Amino acid sequence: RLVESGGGLVQPGGSLRLSCAASEYTLDRYAIGWLRQAPGKEREGVSCISSSTNNEKTTYANSVKGRFTISRDKAKNIVYLQMDNLKPEDTGIYYCATDLTYGSKICPVFAFDYWGQGTPVTVSS
Repeated sequence: RLVESGGGLVQPGGSLRLSCAASEYTLDRYAIGWLRQAPGKEREGVSCISSSTNNEKTTYANSVKGRFTISRDKAKNIVYLQMDNLKPEDTGIYYCATDLTYGSKICPVFAFDYWGQGTPVTVSS
């Protein structure tokens, strides 16, 4: 399964780095997405990184462009989401996910079917 970590409470303008790890799969073979769900809202895509064989193309939601950076550490089999200049509206549960049914390698991915348990991010003063 996918395992997220790195969430927490941070003040507006602060930073967090989320990690997504897997023990059963080599993550750089797949496109990996970060999604979030704010209280009372639907889950939304935040960022995605394509597989290493697809140049690790990245995509970002307009709301996080210029503030969030997705990247891979292939040696550690981890995908990171660096979040800078955090805003209260970034609060939510953050999930990493991939598509194992079709083995999607290129972002955007339209049907994630393998998820982590989520890590909470709270941006508040």
